[in-house]
Amino acid sequence: MKKEAIILLNMGGPNNLEEVEVFLNNMFNDKNIITVKSSILRKFIATMITFTRTESSQEIYENLGGKSPIVGHTKKLVQKLQKRVGSEIIVDFVMRYTPPFANEVIEKLNKANVDKIYLIPLYPQFSTTTTKSSLEDFEEQYHIHGGDALLTEIKHFFKNEKYNEAILENIKEVMGTSNYDEFELIFSAHGLPQKIVDAGDVYQKHVIRHVDILKGMLKEKNMDFASVDIAYQSKVGPMAWLRPSLDEKLEELKNKKVLVFPIAFTIDNSETDYELEIEYREIAKELGIKEYKVSRCPNDSDLFVDALVDIYKKMR
Repeated sequence: MKKEAIILLNMGGPNNLEEVEVFLNNMFNDKNIITVKSSILRKFIATMITFTRTESSQEIYENLGGKSPIVGHTKKLVQKLQKRVGSEIIVDFVMRYTPPFANEVIEKLNKANVDKIYLIPLYPQFSTTTTKSSLEDFEEQYHIHGGDALLTEIKHFFKNEKYNEAILENIKEVMGTSNYDEFELIFSAHGLPQKIVDAGDVYQKHVIRHVDILKGMLKEKNMDFASVDIAYQSKVGPMAWLRPSLDEKLEELKNKKVLVFPIAFTIDNSETDYELEIEYREIAKELGIKEYKVSRCPNDSDLFVDALVDIYKKMR
């Protein structure tokens, strides 16, 4: 009997404070993140960044209970998806920079004699820094470990209607009884260095197209915000990144009410639970933003599970 597996791929996050160094070191050794050609130079850069950022990053995760929320949310999502597709199909997940790594999960798949593997990166929009990196890592490890199953992959799913319904449902939840026309909606995407986009990365184009789709759905459901904008968060270093930054966008919206939705993430992590919920909330307060709301990511919502089932069926 042929066996199938659905593997969800994501960047990962520290499971404890000791893993913060592992997370940073693996991330900045990724050739899709630090794009210099020399592996020796990349390793040096990664070592320096890890050395300078480990302590401050540990402080962030201390504020989140000593670990990233991403693994816990992903485990719940896997459990719900497993129930939906049935026990005949294996459902598991791989993280790019922290356990569980690809080689660990691949060993289990090989022992189970899986014939076909569906790879679903949990990034709605394609980027070389996320989707490409995760798919390459899994495929490289799979061939190293001698797997012979057929690998089928999806590179983006921002057009998936069920997924976008999950986004709107979360926006409705955080808005509650508030009047939509009193709030400015900002879809905040994780930033990228401008040079990566200039080199051909389609991420920004996908974010813009995604927001255009959501604008149409918001209008259909009479969720009429005062304005709908895109901004980019998480800039590090001196080089030019995508603009406008979230700081700049909040500056434009002084004395107004704002709702932020993290458009580039499907699972809550330090960039949502700490950066948006804590750091930018403080910035909004200093700017005189009258009310500042942040929507949760889809996480393990029923609608997101519906979307993943839909994506899997369309891949078959």
